[in-house]
Amino acid sequence: MEESLGNVVELGCGYGTFTIPVARRIRGVLETVDIEPAMVERTRQRAREAGLTNIVATVRDVVTEGFGGVPGSRDACLLFNILHGEEPVRLLTEAARAVRPGGWVLVIHWRYDPATPRGPALSIRPRPEQILAWAAQTGWLEPAAPVLDLPPWHYGLRLRRRAFPC
Repeated sequence: MEESLGNVVELGCGYGTFTIPVARRIRGVLETVDIEPAMVERTRQRAREAGLTNIVATVRDVVTEGFGGVPGSRDACLLFNILHGEEPVRLLTEAARAVRPGGWVLVIHWRYDPATPRGPALSIRPRPEQILAWAAQTGWLEPAAPVLDLPPWHYGLRLRRRAFPC
């Protein structure tokens, strides 16, 4: 992914752990949403402390309200440590809806490994092949690279949005 990303949306900012470093690397605005007001406020605080002005953090339930922007208007959508939730296919579908054709849906998740000290219970922690199957169910997303090893505790997936559903 050599091109510099412009506008990006992040579904589930949490504490802003990934939000801050991503916002430093893009040339556009990072719009981030989370269902928890305390998480959004913490992310806003971290953005202020870092002197970043390209982060817009909003409280939103993406599953019931969508990502809150114009469909197909983002270069990328971030789904970091969130697909263990109740409706992963719906989140992936919303992510696909957010990005332009040829855009990226970038996924990071905790490894399926009991030695990983963080993350959700193994019983709900998805493996890469499960996320790829969910992505295929959207009809819009296809793998664009092999599974990435992100030591010490994560793996990553790069999905590309098709121009037309399959």
